[in-house]
Amino acid sequence: MRKLVVGNWKMHGGLDANAALLGALREAGGQGCPSAVCVPFPYLQQAKSLLEGSAIAWGAQDLSEHAVGAYTGEVSGAMLNDFGCRYVIVGHSERRALFGDTDGRVAAKVDAALAVKLQPILCVGETLDEREGGVTEAVVERQLKAVFERGGAAALAACVIAYEPVWAIGTGKTATPAQAQAVHAFIRGRLAAWCGADVAARTTILYGGSVKPQNAAELFGQADIDGGLIGGASLVAGDFLAIVAAAAS
Repeated sequence: MRKLVVGNWKMHGGLDANAALLGALREAGGQGCPSAVCVPFPYLQQAKSLLEGSAIAWGAQDLSEHAVGAYTGEVSGAMLNDFGCRYVIVGHSERRALFGDTDGRVAAKVDAALAVKLQPILCVGETLDEREGGVTEAVVERQLKAVFERGGAAALAACVIAYEPVWAIGTGKTATPAQAQAVHAFIRGRLAAWCGADVAARTTILYGGSVKPQNAAELFGQADIDGGLIGGASLVAGDFLAIVAAAAS
């Protein structure tokens, strides 16, 4: 499986800072590994303008499950297409915890993305209480199964999957490579059971949770970790490029 590294800027950015960051990424090129940045909605046109024709793709951090209608403040998949997005993050733990995205709503958003040919980056992962309670696999399976039960094998097969232990996001804590690999292997096993071995083998499964230049190579060296969904480090060009280089090697 070829590696992929995706930056999630979250609610960070400004026109001048973005221009400097995106310019540095474009100048450095692809670093031998596919990469993308998922930026806040207001900056999609800027990302498109500065990255178009480069080796770096771009995308959004969420979308509505609705195609059109009276949904004030929402952004549809078709709107994201207008800005040339390739990817959209769906089910990030912050959307689940802070904004009430249930497993069912996440599954509906996956369908909405696929309906307009956007590739969902489907986030799954457990809280610290769930990990300490020994239910990590049950939680991850439930989150994946919601998408499978709504959209079938085809929906899961079309996703990039990102395992993000909630306790390791923005905390400075990182799952050990062995801990991360164990969950990635479990996810690939569930994909094989539901979608077939071929789908499981070709699905890109990213790790997200305080990935830094210092730990990227060891994480990406695990058998079932196909790259990273990068938060804070994606806001620093040098750090993001070092992580991309680690994936390429």
